[in-house]
Amino acid sequence: MNTNIPQLSYSAQSLRDDVFGGVTAAVVGLPISLAFGVASGLGPLAGIYGAVAVGFFAAVFGGTRGQISGPTGPMTVVMAAVVTVYSDSLSHAFTIVVMAGIIQILLGVSRIGRLVAFTPYSVISGFMSGIGLIIIIMQVMPFLGAEAATGGPTGAIRVIPDAIAGLNVHALIIAAATLSVNVLWPSTLGKWVPATLAALTAGTVLGVFLLTDAPIIGAIPVGIPELRLPDVPPGFLIEAVTPALTIALLGSIDSLLTSLIADSITHGRHNPNRELVSQGIGNTVAGLFWGLPGAGNTLATLVNIRGGGRTLVAGSLSALILLALILGLGRYAESIPLAVLAGILMKVGWDIIDWRFITRAHRVKREYLVVMLITFGLTVFLDLVTAVAIGLIAAGMAGARQFERLEMDHVISTPLLDRHFLYGGSTDVGDEFSARMGLVSLQGTFTVASSNHLVNALSVDIKEHEGVILDFTGTVLMDDSAALVIERLIGLETESGLFYIIMGLRGGPAATLRSLNVLANVPEDHFVSDMESARKLAVRILDGE
Repeated sequence: MNTNIPQLSYSAQSLRDDVFGGVTAAVVGLPISLAFGVASGLGPLAGIYGAVAVGFFAAVFGGTRGQISGPTGPMTVVMAAVVTVYSDSLSHAFTIVVMAGIIQILLGVSRIGRLVAFTPYSVISGFMSGIGLIIIIMQVMPFLGAEAATGGPTGAIRVIPDAIAGLNVHALIIAAATLSVNVLWPSTLGKWVPATLAALTAGTVLGVFLLTDAPIIGAIPVGIPELRLPDVPPGFLIEAVTPALTIALLGSIDSLLTSLIADSITHGRHNPNRELVSQGIGNTVAGLFWGLPGAGNTLATLVNIRGGGRTLVAGSLSALILLALILGLGRYAESIPLAVLAGILMKVGWDIIDWRFITRAHRVKREYLVVMLITFGLTVFLDLVTAVAIGLIAAGMAGARQFERLEMDHVISTPLLDRHFLYGGSTDVGDEFSARMGLVSLQGTFTVASSNHLVNALSVDIKEHEGVILDFTGTVLMDDSAALVIERLIGLETESGLFYIIMGLRGGPAATLRSLNVLANVPEDHFVSDMESARKLAVRILDGE
């Protein structure tokens, strides 16, 4: 009986922690969800519905301890682009959301979630900083009291002069006050009243009681969200694949990056494939109820974990609290000035920018800084998926240069003097500098990164000898590209009469070379296990013994 008491005490404490964490996450998530809903062009209710649907189902089926899901900056930016294209038929836009959720589920079932962990940090940094800048640029218009601009960040930049000319002073003061409270709110008070909630309250009070000339959210329908099944022509599904894939990939990257952050705090280990399935379920449900798609929300996740919430209960509870708030307080949200949400999102965008990388940019290797800037520029001025794709290609090329240097450092090409190698130091031989044999030792790993440089560097050395020992004793890994380089080197035999002795070939490198039939022209008796066997074979061939 006594052995059960600690377990009951622990369970009760865990429940209290999860309740507190879930409540604080919901309080933080409410103003952000409203703001993201407005920023997407779908309205504040879509932001709340998305936070409820994604937050609840991603928590129930999730694979990350303590993670809170809901609308995020990257997902809002890409959804705003989708809404712009399909503004005349929102059913099409939300069909894309449903498709994106299904794609995420398939990604998780296919067990490729762990591949996101291989995304280079320079790509992630450029991508997140680009998203942060987009959010800031897009909020300039409502910050000044003007209508939100269309055409993405470039469209917003074009109309800023007009917004300044028609400046709404009330909106500007409200937005500035909201932003100031959000930035300057003391961390000691933040444990009890989150900065975003304090900023929302302060800005709304200003707008309702003092500065009443600022645009407001307006009417918000209150009630349980209505299930709306997709009703689109079959031909549209093909057209929708590209934007759906964009949302799916973006949501997956966003969620799994948040999972890594959560793991670093909880010392846990998330299940990336399960996380993708849960996020996919959440986004599928969000699309069916016309809610904003979402992903793992880093800010809400951190608030939840710091509040003690570290199980699936906290995330699902946070979503249910948001639903209760909007059902009971929806009519009060109608009077919130849009400038308040702009002030909140300005801070969100600023926080998304990767200042840790930017402040160290002068110390970062040039090639990785270039990768970051390419990804950043394409994110802001082109589109998110293209930015990530090209960023990955650029990062791969930069990484290949590093691998090339590393791999070539493990190549040894040296002449073997006849006197010492063939005849054991005898002085009865002719030219003391004669080196009819050469040694090429490949130690470590060899991939496509070093393949071209390898053949160029060795071909000149090899031609100076009559025979070459290719030493694979220390070779750990060899990919197809490096294996085909060996074939090119061996091909020099027909041109200059070279012969090859293959030494120490075994394991993976042997399997790769033999599967590609690279060594087909090397006689079987030219394969040896050690240097002494290689020496005896070389003497026999060179001296005709």
